[in-house]
Parts: sequence; structure tokens; C-alpha cells
Amino acid sequence: TMIHYILIILLIFTPFQLRANNDVVNNLIIDDNFEISVFADGINTPRQMSEGNKGYIFVGTKSGQVHAIKDTDKNGTIDQNILIADNLNDPAGVAFHDGNLYIAEVGKIWKVEDIETILDKNQVEEFKLELITDELPNESWHGRKWIKFDKDGSFLVNVGAPCNVCLKDDKRFASIMRFENGSWQIEANGVRNSVGFDWHPTNGKLYFTDNGRDWLGDDSPDCELNVLDFKGEFFGFPFRHAMNVDDPEFGDYEHGFAYKDPILELGAHVAPTGIEFYESNHFPKEYRNNAFITLHGSWNRSSKVGYKVIRVVFDNDGNVVDSKDFLTGFLEGETVLGRPAAPFEMSDGTLLISDDKANMIYRVTYKKS
Repeated sequence: TMIHYILIILLIFTPFQLRANNDVVNNLIIDDNFEISVFADGINTPRQMSEGNKGYIFVGTKSGQVHAIKDTDKNGTIDQNILIADNLNDPAGVAFHDGNLYIAEVGKIWKVEDIETILDKNQVEEFKLELITDELPNESWHGRKWIKFDKDGSFLVNVGAPCNVCLKDDKRFASIMRFENGSWQIEANGVRNSVGFDWHPTNGKLYFTDNGRDWLGDDSPDCELNVLDFKGEFFGFPFRHAMNVDDPEFGDYEHGFAYKDPILELGAHVAPTGIEFYESNHFPKEYRNNAFITLHGSWNRSSKVGYKVIRVVFDNDGNVVDSKDFLTGFLEGETVLGRPAAPFEMSDGTLLISDDKANMIYRVTYKKS
């Protein structure tokens, strides 16, 4: 096992740093019954988040760093920011499981054992980053990972297609994969680039987003929300996109797969990069078992779309009933103020939203009447 030794650095945020980006927060729009505030400021390109058992929030980034942050005085703003790792290859994915922190780079998964005990010592000291696997493709195009643990202790990661549209012999590409008992299995096939998945709280099925292909115009094809009904289902890429868009190059291939259609089309180029089912009682009861999806925003459309957080409502069986805007204001005309990257429900029922453009993490609370 390869071991890296990483130095923990403790940083304390000042009120000045928090004031610096308040103009972004002040532009955000949310229902009047909710309040949005800055939970953390100054983390470079925050992405996926996970919570430990002792109040630490772990944050992956696009910038090579992994942080542990904490609101020790419970005032809604962090006062600790501990750098756990640096100089990694796009460690955007993090997951806390069974006392340990797991970090997903583009091609590797690492573990830090008993992470919170180390953090609670509050000392600048060395600790080890243990390699779990380096058997993932190392291509950076759509290589960014989302990682989540299942109840049985196995975990899933996405392996995006290393292209806009292509057909690769390596079956790991364009999939969601499960790591179990030291080996990889394909959970979902034909998935171009999922950067977000979660299990429905009542039906237990895996729901995941997928980013649609580029260069078929401003309005086609849609990005997707999908549900996995059985292991190995095929979701269309690269032969078909969204509900019914045949690919110009690969659409006529005789491939032998049965297509699984998305359960919700999210719009073209909106770029979903995170999903979280809401299970707490802090928000009103109609929010329970809803999914929050961060739409990171378009990069090559003539006018920008996305740049918001949406809420997807389901019936008791997990079928989509409605989708609506939850948090907007990241886009002012064609000016991008922020890019929502990932949602995360904390144990107290509040919702965190990372923003990898404004380098902030927001906290959404419900104002009880």
C-alpha cells in the first residue's frame, strides 16, 4: 500500500474574509421562509461534502485540496478550516464512512483512518493517506468523481466518458461503478457523465443525474435524472441521449442494448453536478424525500442556462411529480456570480450548497414561524 504523509494545517477564518463575498449571497433568491447565509468562505473550488460524527464537514475540491471544516460555536459559520490533503489530482469526491474519510481523485481512492480522532487532537502533525485502489481510468475529461457509500459498506463512483461522444472498448467508461470486497463491478451502463447520485429514502433505488452531450445546438439534448431499477441497466450513451435524441454518429449502431429512458429531463447544457435526497424534519414536511440538484451551468451555449439549485418532488413510489427552482441568483443576465456545485444535508437538517466559482459554501435554514 502506498502511503502519503500529509501535513495538517489549521486555519482560522476572520470576519473580514466572510464579508468579502457577501455581494454574491445578497443576490441569491430563495423562498421567503428560508434563509441563506455563508457557512464557509475562501475554500478554493469546493465540490462534494460529507459529515463526520463529531461536527466536522469534509470538503473535496477541484483545486487539489481536501478540507475538514467545523462550526465549533454553532453560530452558523465555520471557525475551523483544516487542510487534510494537497496536490491531489482533482479530489472532488469525499465520503465519511465508519469513522474513516474516503477521498476520490480522478484515478484513485484514498482512505484516512479514524480521521476525527486525529482532528480532535488539534495538533499540527503528520498522518497517513492510505491507497484503497488506483484501478480507475486517469483521463481528466469527465474524470471528476462523486463517491457515496451504500448501506452494506460498498461504495459507488462515476466514471465519465473521456470525450464529448465516443465509443470505447474499456467498459469502465460511461458508467457508475461499485467497489466491493476489493473489486469493481459496473452498476449502471451508458451513463455519459454522472456527477451525482443518491439512494431514495423509501424505495432504496439509486437516482443519478447525467450530463448531456455538447454541439447539438442550444436546446438539445437535455441533461437527465435517471433511476436504476436493476444492476447493469443501460442508459443510452453514446447511441441515444435524453428521451429520444439519436446521436448523429452512433445512433444507427446495432448495439443490442435496451434503452432506459430518464425520468426527468433537466434542460440542455444545465450541467447537474450533485444530488441529495432530503430526509430531515428541519424543512417543512412536504420537502421530505425531495431531491435537491445543483445545476452548475452551461459553458458553450449562446445564452447561459442552469446556475441554480432545483427541487424535485416525488410521489410515494419515487416517481417524479414536479420540479421547481429552489435557489437562484447565481446568474445576473449573462454575468456569472457563482456556480452551485453540490448539495449536502447536514445532521441538523440544514442544507449546504458548495459554490466552486465564488469559493463559498452556503447554508440554507428554515425560519420556523
